[in-house]
Amino acid sequence: MRTITVKDALQEAIIEEMDRDENVFVMGEDIAEHGGIYGVTAGLLEKYGKERIRNTPISESALIGSALGAAITGMRPIAELMYIDFTAVAMDQIVNQAAKIRYMFGGKVDVPLVIRTQGGGGRGSAAQHSQSLEAWFMHVPGLKVVMPSTPYDAKGLLKTAIRDDNPVMFIEQKMAYSFKGEVPEEEYLIPFGQADIKKEGSDVTLVANSYLLPKALEAAKIMEEEEGIKVEVIDPLTLVPFDEETIIKSVSKTGRLIVVHEAVKRGGFGAEIASKIFESDAFYYLDAPLQRVAGLEVPTPYNAKLENFAMPDVENIKEAIKKTCYL
Repeated sequence: MRTITVKDALQEAIIEEMDRDENVFVMGEDIAEHGGIYGVTAGLLEKYGKERIRNTPISESALIGSALGAAITGMRPIAELMYIDFTAVAMDQIVNQAAKIRYMFGGKVDVPLVIRTQGGGGRGSAAQHSQSLEAWFMHVPGLKVVMPSTPYDAKGLLKTAIRDDNPVMFIEQKMAYSFKGEVPEEEYLIPFGQADIKKEGSDVTLVANSYLLPKALEAAKIMEEEEGIKVEVIDPLTLVPFDEETIIKSVSKTGRLIVVHEAVKRGGFGAEIASKIFESDAFYYLDAPLQRVAGLEVPTPYNAKLENFAMPDVENIKEAIKKTCYL
């Protein structure tokens, strides 16, 4: 099977869906001639023209508002926000409008809107361009929240998002665009709400996604080689809807749980996963307190050494595995 990057997988998904459905189009800041800030839409202007690859002014509220209007009147827009931090100036359009309209109209109005955006640190983009804000949108009924990790997942999930009749926050990590992986040439979709067990194990369950999934897998491999600890690594793929059954089943087997995410620990999706375990029968199988590995509760530093220190890494994950397994 061929190997491609996350960036290329996302572009393939967009091209396939635009070829399949003439109502699909892309809009965003610098997504036409410049191909987007990370190159996902490079070359699409020449292929589809200005009607379907639309540059927008630097106004995120106008971008999402107009994309929402297009969605509820029959189009299927893919709106790209350069950074998830910029959702802060489009929250009314996302939270009060896009998330609510289908419900308020009794299901008679579809809202097939995909908001592609980039989160997380690692590129020295500093405090206003490096946040991990997925928990904001998990809290809003009416929004679906997707965070892919691999090229295979990125393509399959984006195609599913584009075909969904509900608004989808599709959050990509800017450092993951260069990740490589196997992607089949034939068409496939990945359903929402089904977690993927990336590595099977029997001693501890480790939930990780996005940029931190490879680090979780690396830590799991090291711990098995050095300590004989068999870690089961699960990628939830979608945070809304969330596949709690797979996590509960795994924790019931291993008796231990670690959740890893780049966002700060306070109010992160790790707390929601922990609560689901506490509210389920899996709680009675726990042999140790669960652990959360997360970013430090500070604005993301610009300085590279400080930024790396603030972000979770392999060593942090290894320490959590040792802590929960050696209690």
